Amino acid sequence: MQENTDRIVPGDSYTPGRFTRFLWWLSTAEAQLLKDCVIDRNRYAITGMTVMGTWLFATLAWTYFFSTLVGNIFIAVALGIFMGGIILTIDRSLIKGISKANKNKFGPISFRILLALTIGLFMAQPALLYLFDKEIHVQISLDNEKRKREKIQTQDSVYGTMKYELIKQRSQLQNQLLTKDAEVSAARQNFIAETDGTGGSKKIGLKDIAKAKEAAYLKLSADYSKIQQELNPAIQSADSSLQIIDAGIMKEQKAFETLLNDGFITRIEALNNLIKNNSAVAFRYYLLVAILMLIELMPVLAKTLLPSGTYDEKLKLQEEMEKTLTQNNYRRLFELKETYNEKAFEQNSDFIKSFLNKSEKERDEKMQEELAGWRKSDTQSFDQLWSDLKNSMLTKAEN
Repeated sequence: MQENTDRIVPGDSYTPGRFTRFLWWLSTAEAQLLKDCVIDRNRYAITGMTVMGTWLFATLAWTYFFSTLVGNIFIAVALGIFMGGIILTIDRSLIKGISKANKNKFGPISFRILLALTIGLFMAQPALLYLFDKEIHVQISLDNEKRKREKIQTQDSVYGTMKYELIKQRSQLQNQLLTKDAEVSAARQNFIAETDGTGGSKKIGLKDIAKAKEAAYLKLSADYSKIQQELNPAIQSADSSLQIIDAGIMKEQKAFETLLNDGFITRIEALNNLIKNNSAVAFRYYLLVAILMLIELMPVLAKTLLPSGTYDEKLKLQEEMEKTLTQNNYRRLFELKETYNEKAFEQNSDFIKSFLNKSEKERDEKMQEELAGWRKSDTQSFDQLWSDLKNSMLTKAEN
């Protein structure tokens, strides 16, 4: 990019290149005024480059942001370019509002810096997610495991009472069966011991005592079978209910696990947890945030810090000249319209006077004709005659 940077003298024919004009456009400079300002050419080209850097950074950051939300990379790129254009428009608006007249005004500059900080802080998030991508995905896996445990605990608290009642009911029923089974087993052992001579009577064979113990054993066994038939359906029902509850819990857990993802909000949360748990990452995070926010602040800082030159003076004088010319043009136009209206009023007045004077004789003749007709008429009243004359011959005031 070659530029003629000779001193401005009569006949200086500097012509900026396309890229230079583009940089000037980015810096919101008026090319017609700027091309004759040798020193300011570079200043506004530098400002334009800072705007271009912020614009490209915003486009890349937003493209990555949308790539975490949509699956189609072309849609993400299109949305990134769109949002980058919005950031470009905002930056150009910010630096266009900074002029020689308000560079030292704290209020406007503070507002512009606050707005740039807000935009820069949000834009820094996608960039940081990209830079810490590997660490964030490790943290996401840890966070998701924590979410799974919390989901299981939540399910246990929801279904715990129901499961507790079913388990308690089943335990009570099983305890009844176990107690009865223990009684049957004891009766059976007593009966066997009595028949083999190891029992209380010491007599081998089926004697009277053995028969009595056999009868007691058979009765207990029959009672156990009866109770078992009565309680088993209730135990099976409790087991079935527990299985249904466990299946429901597993189904909910699997459905919950399918919702776990690595989207933008999940990554932001993982980044926050990573910063909270790792001081080394936290230091570099805040350092990168500061650097990325400075990228967004570059156009405002460049326009604010660069000194004012001849371009700003020419811009101010040009604006004052345009205001003065506009006011003078409107004043002259007003005077022309006033002159036109005055002359038109005079001519219209003369025309009306002439018209009324020349029509006086004809109106008088018309009146005489109407009076003659009224004299001959036997039905027309004088009031009616006057009404007709008034409507047809008297002039009306203009509205």
